[in-house]
Amino acid sequence: MKQPQLSFWQIWNLSFGFLGVQIGFALQNGNVSRILSDLGADLSSLSLFWLAAPIMGLLVQPIVGAASDRTWNKLGRRLPFMLGGALVAAAAMLLLPNASMVVAFIPPMLFGLVIFAIKDAAFNVTFQPFRSLVSDMVPANQRNLGYSVQTLLINIGAVVGSILPFVLTNVMGLNNASTPGEVAPSVIWSFYIGAAILLGSVAWTVLRTREYPPEQYYAYKGETVQPAEPAEKSFGDKLAGFWQTTKTMPRIMRQLALVQFFSWFSLFIMWTYFPAAIAQHSWGVDVQWFDPAYITQMGGLPADIAAAKGAAGDWVGILYAGYSLFAVLFALVMAKLANLFGRRLVYSAALLCGGLGYLSFILFKDPSMIEVNLLITQVTIPQGALSLMLPMIGIGIAWAAILAMPYAILAGALPAHRTGVYMGIFNFTIAAPQIISGLLAGWILGHLFANNAVYIVMLAGGSMVLGALSVWLVQDKESKD
Repeated sequence: MKQPQLSFWQIWNLSFGFLGVQIGFALQNGNVSRILSDLGADLSSLSLFWLAAPIMGLLVQPIVGAASDRTWNKLGRRLPFMLGGALVAAAAMLLLPNASMVVAFIPPMLFGLVIFAIKDAAFNVTFQPFRSLVSDMVPANQRNLGYSVQTLLINIGAVVGSILPFVLTNVMGLNNASTPGEVAPSVIWSFYIGAAILLGSVAWTVLRTREYPPEQYYAYKGETVQPAEPAEKSFGDKLAGFWQTTKTMPRIMRQLALVQFFSWFSLFIMWTYFPAAIAQHSWGVDVQWFDPAYITQMGGLPADIAAAKGAAGDWVGILYAGYSLFAVLFALVMAKLANLFGRRLVYSAALLCGGLGYLSFILFKDPSMIEVNLLITQVTIPQGALSLMLPMIGIGIAWAAILAMPYAILAGALPAHRTGVYMGIFNFTIAAPQIISGLLAGWILGHLFANNAVYIVMLAGGSMVLGALSVWLVQDKESKD
């Protein structure tokens, strides 16, 4: 049987829930370092705290992928996991910025870390099936479109999530400055709003999508209905089966792993250290004001330093919104470019743009203050901070490609009955480089760069350039280049 073509809006509905998930991720990426710093973490330890995110992905995604491959119920195959994960993620988003409220029972930074880990695990439970759902429901000749629409929605969500703290501060008037042990009100309310949108958007996908029943699905994929696995399996048998599945993964997964390593090594550094890099490089906040011991010794943050760090933290959200917006624009043409020039050429060129964006970061250091009209409000910021929007163009192009091209290349090489588990295994290529980055980045920043965070951003740029070069080792038989 030939799988039917989907309308644009059917494809849109498949991935609409990713809008809310990415709002949550954007709030996490832009504010978790800020929250953990407010709760007492120093710069050199931030990357270690951030290890919770890739570790959760490493553990959760293969399990969810394998489980969703075997799930067929009234709600669907992938949809039950999306809904359940969204409920837990939303609850964790409500708790994370309020870690200081439980200080009588548990150190707030420890509580914040635990909730961060739970929230990230729930995000993984929610968004992993979205990747597989597109592969399940979209026919092969619409695959580039399917993942491009998903990338578009991801980045619209990223724009909204990234600017929320800035909007709440500069439009709604909420305070963006924090005190040691407390999270800024603008960040707290951003997480509340993000949790509500997350639940609503995932509910839309669940209500508007009807997955194919097993017989119809396998007929469309040209496979026979897979027999049910034995109800009882020992842990050893499950582990052996998983290891065997990993060993027999398609070769293209291994080839893409190298590209993924360099790409995600860079992204982890950006999400962890951009707030510090921008506060130091553009707002001129001295490195010592990122040392909790020094802050305690000085009796707390001076008002001007707290204001500068708060303004820099908000501007990080604007820059993240910028690269997400540029990713949205590139996603609109990415599928056509990939069809015309081949996926490898587009993928490699996009990563090169990202690498050059990171490397150019150091060029924009102008402390002179200027007034900027951002349509919704007018703010005064350093000229250098405004100029940092230029590197975001390249980073946004790279981000769009990272979200779509590996999956478009991979999807055609996966057996239909094992798509979920292989997509989960492929997440190792996302989690592992972030874990390595988390283990090394703090040490590199402290020992080689004296906690001057702009230099570790430069390191991220070099890694992204290596990713662009390694794309040419990928043998994509469906690509035209």
